[in-house]
Amino acid sequence: MIVKTLFDYMDLSSWLLLGFALLLLLDLVRNRRPHNFPPGPWAMPFVGNIFTEINDKSLAKLAQEYGPVFSLRRGSDRMVFITGYKTVKEALVTQLDSFIARPIIPLFHVTFKGIGIAMSNGYMWKIQRKFANIHLRHFGAGQRSLENYIKVESNYLCEAFKEEQGRPFNPHYTLTNAVGNIIASVVFGHRYEYNDNSYRRILELDNEAVLLAGSAISQLYDVFPGLMEHLPGPHQTIHSNYKQIVKFLTEEIEKHQEDWDPDNPRDYIDVYLAEMEKKKDDPQAGFNTEVLVVCTLDLIEAGTETVATTLRWALLYMMHYPEIQKKVQEEIDREVGQSRQPVLADRPNMPYTDAVIHEVQRHGNIVPLGFPRMANKDTTLGGYFIPKGTVVATSLGSVLSDKNEWETPEKFNPEHFLDSEGKFLKRDAFLPFSAGKRVCLGEHLAKLELFLFFSSLLQRFTFSAVDGKLPSMQAVMGFTYSPQEFEMLAIPR
Repeated sequence: MIVKTLFDYMDLSSWLLLGFALLLLLDLVRNRRPHNFPPGPWAMPFVGNIFTEINDKSLAKLAQEYGPVFSLRRGSDRMVFITGYKTVKEALVTQLDSFIARPIIPLFHVTFKGIGIAMSNGYMWKIQRKFANIHLRHFGAGQRSLENYIKVESNYLCEAFKEEQGRPFNPHYTLTNAVGNIIASVVFGHRYEYNDNSYRRILELDNEAVLLAGSAISQLYDVFPGLMEHLPGPHQTIHSNYKQIVKFLTEEIEKHQEDWDPDNPRDYIDVYLAEMEKKKDDPQAGFNTEVLVVCTLDLIEAGTETVATTLRWALLYMMHYPEIQKKVQEEIDREVGQSRQPVLADRPNMPYTDAVIHEVQRHGNIVPLGFPRMANKDTTLGGYFIPKGTVVATSLGSVLSDKNEWETPEKFNPEHFLDSEGKFLKRDAFLPFSAGKRVCLGEHLAKLELFLFFSSLLQRFTFSAVDGKLPSMQAVMGFTYSPQEFEMLAIPR
């Protein structure tokens, strides 16, 4: 009787209020923090901490308040952040098998589909990564073959800079094209001219997608994919860009299939086609055309964007620190001279140049959050319980600026990588490529490229600002940290 009377008095507003209260209660029950789960700031009902900025400064503040292991809620999912060298090392190296899985990231899952090299898991990931690693390390004559490709491309790059005749120009896509040509030679068996609009367009589309992936609206897609896929925004541009890139890669693979000679493999695609024949009875390994497209995309993207961005930072630092640029050039002149190109064998005799490159990577902090991982088993880290399936981000930026590991973490200082005698000094906390079983597949190739491209450019040019106005050092936050677009002068030496 009382319930009936209560119902008689309730109007639409009352029903809506009751419904909201019930939903709020359900949200509180469903999203209770698990026992001994890493702490974090209060999360808003339904949406969690989606308004909390995720960058180096905000993460440093949260780590200061909650400790090196803390969590944020995005929608109904909790994400754990791991900061500082000791804790990141414990997660990636000491607990080698605890955080090797990749989560489903809706923004990228549309294209990468949980297959290929970067986003796959389990047996497929192990087989595909091993296959790619073997090809990268033993391509042609191995390291010597890769070095020759980079030396040839360095010449093309320097000639392109020389053609600017000391006038102001933006080096962005010339650098990207040069770096992209190295992985293109490995994957496709050939390079592309810098005026090849088809390949340049692919590089531009990829760069735009990487930048847009860091926007707040794009990240909302990961929280509410069902809603966001029907709304306009940068996430739609990302998906459109990847569709065009996939179309380009598919056409390249089809060309290879038309004139494929299994007895004379030319590149990664050719050896992959051969492996598809060998692995017909092992479908779980994933050797098929669909996976090949994604693997090719993985290699092109990972082998271009980060190295090209690092080189852009390097030129920017040289403009801001002309005294450092001069010391690099003096070392090159002393150890190499002007009659030949720098080669990899010169690196042990060029500790200052090597230190400058490493400091660009450290201070430039290209991939501050690494790539998301997932706990593939229940584990404990920093005294907190992290259940299987929890998404985890290891803050590489916090490692590269850890005050306990670096003498002047906020300052661009090549001395971080030199001992008291001026010899190159390896640092344990230098982890721009991450660590553990998911360490960057292209680390070896990237180091080759950075040394040979950078030393060749500094051998032949002095870089300075246009009209003495130094470009901004403020980074653009995308999936990577990249410099703002800038123009420079490349004065032949």
